[in-house]
Amino acid sequence: MHQQREPSASESYFWPSVWAIGLHILIFGMLFVSFAMTPDLPEAKPIVQATLYQLKSKSQATTQTNQKIAGEAKKSAARQTEVEQMEQKKVEQEAIKAAEQKKEEAAQKADDAKKSDEAKKAADEAKKADEAKKADDAKKAAEAKKELADIAKKKADDEAKKAAEEEAKQAAEDAKKKIVEDAKKKAAEDAKKKSEADEAKKKVAEDAKKKAAADAAKKKSQDAARKSAEDKKAQALADLLSDTPQRQQALADEQGDETAGSFDDLIRSRAAEGWARPPSARKGMTVVLQIGMLPDGTVTTVTVAKTSGDGPFDASAVAAVKNIGRLTEMQGMKPSDFAPYRSFKMTFTPEDLAL
Repeated sequence: MHQQREPSASESYFWPSVWAIGLHILIFGMLFVSFAMTPDLPEAKPIVQATLYQLKSKSQATTQTNQKIAGEAKKSAARQTEVEQMEQKKVEQEAIKAAEQKKEEAAQKADDAKKSDEAKKAADEAKKADEAKKADDAKKAAEAKKELADIAKKKADDEAKKAAEEEAKQAAEDAKKKIVEDAKKKAAEDAKKKSEADEAKKKVAEDAKKKAAADAAKKKSQDAARKSAEDKKAQALADLLSDTPQRQQALADEQGDETAGSFDDLIRSRAAEGWARPPSARKGMTVVLQIGMLPDGTVTTVTVAKTSGDGPFDASAVAAVKNIGRLTEMQGMKPSDFAPYRSFKMTFTPEDLAL
């Protein structure tokens, strides 16, 4: 439905304002014409011999005439003003009437538009209410469905929670048992390790004690053997130097045998100092070594002439003799006394090397 545009306030008062302005211009024109048509009064001629009374009377007449003219003009202006006011009032009433009419028309149009809007609004509200009702019904159905789903989910969650609690409880009991068993097992292992460590420590201490005692005894024996050999050699030399040539020769032959025996003991003693006993060495083993030496006492070669049957013991005996290096005590021996030691055989046993 096409609605006619309602005129603005400026458009509503335009023509009444034009009419009012035109009416004022007309009234002012009439007043101008009225003043222009007023008859001119004759100028009064001066009378030289007029009395003061006559001048006064003439002045009063002139004043009255002027007053009358002013009164007429005032009345005419009043009538003109009254006419203008009446016209103005008429124009204003017409303008007011036109404005009221337009206002009524605008009100009627607004009322019609309002009714149309209300009808449209009522239809929209009805449609919205219907849609809202449908949405509410759908929402209620969804809520009901959700409530049923929540109930089912809660039931499933409760059952799952209960099962999980039972499983966790069983797992905790199993873990507790395992911890206790592991603790017992660990305690037993620790006790066993401690016992083994104590035994090992005790054995090491005993072995160290035995080794220290053996080393001390070995050193003591070596020192004693060395001192004995040195004493014998010194005594033999002293005897050779202090006796007659015949006696010295006889003693030299005798002391040569003794010196040879002393050097055998000295070689065994020095070999024992560098011997490393292998685990396989046993009492009763015997190995024969072929030893080569220089006149200055340096050991040159050591080989196995007859094995003991145990390779590690044979090798340890060979290494022990080689470790002697050089016997300084053999320096200064007569060639005839040293000749047997240039290449000779010696027998060694674990007891010989463990002096």
